[in-house]
Amino acid sequence: MPVMTEPKLIAGNANKSLAQSIARRMSMHRGMQVDLLNARIERFNDQEVYVEVYDNVRGEDMFIIQPTSNPANDHLMELLIMTDALRRSSAQRITAVIPYFGYARQDRRAKARTPISAKLIANLLTEAGVERVLTMDLHAAQIQGFFDIPVDNLYAAPVFAMDVEHHFRGRLDNVTIVSPDVGGVARARDLAKRLGCALAIVDKRREKAGEIAEMTVIGDVEGQTCIIVDDICDTAGTLCKAAELLMEKGAAEVHAYITHGVLSGPAVERVTKSVMKSLVITDTIEPTAAVKAAHNIRIVPTAPIFAQAILNIWNGNSVSSLFETETLQPIYEGFYPRG
Repeated sequence: MPVMTEPKLIAGNANKSLAQSIARRMSMHRGMQVDLLNARIERFNDQEVYVEVYDNVRGEDMFIIQPTSNPANDHLMELLIMTDALRRSSAQRITAVIPYFGYARQDRRAKARTPISAKLIANLLTEAGVERVLTMDLHAAQIQGFFDIPVDNLYAAPVFAMDVEHHFRGRLDNVTIVSPDVGGVARARDLAKRLGCALAIVDKRREKAGEIAEMTVIGDVEGQTCIIVDDICDTAGTLCKAAELLMEKGAAEVHAYITHGVLSGPAVERVTKSVMKSLVITDTIEPTAAVKAAHNIRIVPTAPIFAQAILNIWNGNSVSSLFETETLQPIYEGFYPRG
């Protein structure tokens, strides 16, 4: 048993609803009440972040729940300053639970004189006092190597697999999993393998950043229910074009499963007007009112898997066990009943 008596949760302002859901799920799993710590996270008039933790955290195992979503810089600073406050208050261990890891798309130098911002963020978190990171579907797996501390990268694939099996029951023989680009093939192949479905790829070529010159489909999608799988949907331009191309190639219908619904700018409007029958996202990023109101956007909860991962870390148990659908089925029983 660990030295710390209880896992303690604290949340920034990035996704309070997810943090509260995680606390509720941990209460269910443990059979005793788990609450978010009482803290004040405010801004001075010049937008400086101020943090004050009211509860005693000396010797405690602390978990900070804070995705670094829009506005990324503000939420990142909240995370860093909360970490500093806990470290200076003698917390035993500090784990940053970052459901959506911002700056993950800047994981390499694609051009001369550009930064590797993901590595910079890793350095900032470590220097602030974070001793472990828990996240979901990093844009690039090598980001784990940017840290000299343990990084647990959860996957949405097993949850998506349960959702697809539930909503497409009896139709899986006609389902094809589609990667929207060559870089996402491993993610799409993993989901296809879990479901026993065929795999297709949308190959896109760009003339310059943000502009797609040509898109082609690798694989047979005629008459198939196509499910596009990706980790991030930002403006939804590429996603909607890929859906149109699949329909042109004879697909019966197109759906999309995206882990992180950034959905900035015209994204929601594009999705609602697109040929996609549904876009399924998780709640790693707090959905806006427009996202909640969209008729063809559905949100899958991540609180059950994050709550179990936090308990496993606290207990010193395996986190990789949560990579398997079979392990998650009892946790998600209320959402996807068997039979």
